[in-house]
Amino acid sequence: MSLKVLVVEDDGDLAELIAYNLRKEGYEALVCLRGADAIKYLEENPPDLLLLDVMLPDYDGFRIAQYVRGKESLKDIPIIFVTARDMEQDKLKGFSLGADDYITKPFSLKELLARVKAVLRRVGKEKKQTQFKLGGIHIDLEKKEVKRGEEVIELTPTEFLILSALLENYGKPMSREYLIERVLKRDVYDRTVDVHIKKLREKLGEEGKAIQTVRGFGYKLEI
Repeated sequence: MSLKVLVVEDDGDLAELIAYNLRKEGYEALVCLRGADAIKYLEENPPDLLLLDVMLPDYDGFRIAQYVRGKESLKDIPIIFVTARDMEQDKLKGFSLGADDYITKPFSLKELLARVKAVLRRVGKEKKQTQFKLGGIHIDLEKKEVKRGEEVIELTPTEFLILSALLENYGKPMSREYLIERVLKRDVYDRTVDVHIKKLREKLGEEGKAIQTVRGFGYKLEI
């Protein structure tokens, strides 16, 4: 059975373009142009993933996300915001409401589809990705191997855990607290994470620049 994606977007042409490309990838895609229609559909036929614009004609997308996260029957639906609201405070608000990803317009459809697949893998809807390319570097999560061509880049276990988490959450800001509690799973100072990130950037060379600092919050991986 195909995974269902609900596209909530008031630009009809963009919504249909997104839905068309999702269907080409094998997903079942439905379009709602208004928030009220989206809530009705969510109640009657919960999707596997919600693509949600923020600026809708009737509802604020943030309010819809809050509604979804507050309802027991809907709270586990992954949410990706797709919006022109590109200020850092908007992104952080989206993630604080439980968004799984946040994509700003304009965007490439190829990137959008990659983000959809990544989120569905993280929540166990699709097979987890184990092979990644970062510029000229190849990362194999199963083998715990990082290589540039035939050259092996030696990472410590902690550095590899952090890199893996950043890759699996591509484009999503990750707080220092999350990295400590959910990735490293041990009691360390925030500064310890910063030191590991610094060493990881150095070892990855040019590709290390993709690890970006989110001021006052943490880090994200994005080229």
